[in-house]
Amino acid sequence: MRRNMFAAFFVEQPSDRRNDEAAELLCIHWCPLWTLCDARSALPLKADIHQRYNHLMNEKLLADLSAWLTQAGLAGAPDTDIVSVFCERSVAAGIPLARALMFIDTLHPVHEGRLFRWGYGSTESPLLEYGRTNPDALAASGSEPQHVEQAQRWRDSPHFKMAQTGESFLRRRLNDAAKDEFPILSDLLAGGMTDYIAIITRFAPEGVIGEMDGVYSSWATGAPAGFSDGQIAKLKLIVPSLALAIKSVSLARMTRTLMETYLGRDAGQRVLSGRIVRGIAEQIDAVVWFSDLRGFTRITDTAPEQVIPLLNDYSDVIVSAIHDHGGDVLKLIGDGTLAIFTAENRTYACNAALSAAIAARRGVAELKKTRIAEDKPVTDMYLGLHVGQVFYGNVGSLERLDFTVLGPAVNEASRIAAMCRSVDQPVLMSATFANVGDIKHRLVSVGRYALRGVSHAQELFTLDPDAQAASRI
Repeated sequence: MRRNMFAAFFVEQPSDRRNDEAAELLCIHWCPLWTLCDARSALPLKADIHQRYNHLMNEKLLADLSAWLTQAGLAGAPDTDIVSVFCERSVAAGIPLARALMFIDTLHPVHEGRLFRWGYGSTESPLLEYGRTNPDALAASGSEPQHVEQAQRWRDSPHFKMAQTGESFLRRRLNDAAKDEFPILSDLLAGGMTDYIAIITRFAPEGVIGEMDGVYSSWATGAPAGFSDGQIAKLKLIVPSLALAIKSVSLARMTRTLMETYLGRDAGQRVLSGRIVRGIAEQIDAVVWFSDLRGFTRITDTAPEQVIPLLNDYSDVIVSAIHDHGGDVLKLIGDGTLAIFTAENRTYACNAALSAAIAARRGVAELKKTRIAEDKPVTDMYLGLHVGQVFYGNVGSLERLDFTVLGPAVNEASRIAAMCRSVDQPVLMSATFANVGDIKHRLVSVGRYALRGVSHAQELFTLDPDAQAASRI
């Protein structure tokens, strides 16, 4: 209905007025101009629109677009929306965009950056998070086939050439003579595009963070005459505002990602919310998870080149099990993992931790099979679980703080994990943990033991093999 309304408006109004007012309506509703059809003839207006583009641009809509980009960046609007609305409002203002690509690198443990698409139809996702693009990083990340392909496309792209030469602008008329220079030009020509522009909006050196050194964009049109000089000038003028909005949103996302990656999900969110004052900690009730790997020292001595891949493989399994069951990893200490499970209901937190322990054990067993088949060293996980009151907050020096948990419950969980070797059990739990809800029905006692630094002997429990077998039936 809205599309028909726009089409009817466009056809029935006097020529000058209908162009200005239709553009304003399109701007308000963010409707792609290419979807308009003549309501009387049901024929596309595309050719007529291209002719008008050659001499008509709405300066007011372009000025409004720049102001909107500022507000979108300040508001933290989704980057996919910013790119989409930019393209649609540019079209409404008289710039005949048909396809657009924009990408920006970031700091992320898995992805090197984010690429945004517009005008490619429903078969192409508007967002692609791409992997590493340089050979060393590809080798370190495992060189999955799709990442290798993406890296090759980057090296074959106009933007790669521009990055090497220091250029910031490139234009190519799309025809048989130009199509073989870059693969993307051939693809666009096959898609009916006639003109192509690539732009790099570079950051000043002090604004570069890691690989995030600029915003890379490309713009294509299917207009028979391509882009006019005036349209290119306007693109050059407003693309930096778009780049600034994307950078603003990207920095906020990158900050959250880094906080959660290095501090943990909950701790990272707390720090970002302003809990950064040294010495301020909250007393909470939490299950404390402390695990490490059996024989890790031996592996570091006999196969040091295998240490980092081994840690990565086992950490993937253990951390995933914790996160999947609602826990938060606070610290990776060599081969050790410190995590907490919190909930208003202690029973819920303990059951979640126990489920995570079972999932981690199964994951480690599967990983061992895979690594043995690949002739790689293997190990096992030792785990101690305890529940109690802990202090959760900032501790450290004036210049270096750590957001962590402290208190007797943390110490006791560490001592319980250390007892796994002595009693030859992969998982041990305190009596306090076992007595929560009906958890003890799934456990078996291994006896009472003196824990270093703990005043009284403690009864410890492990998983009941019979109860585990029954639960799988």
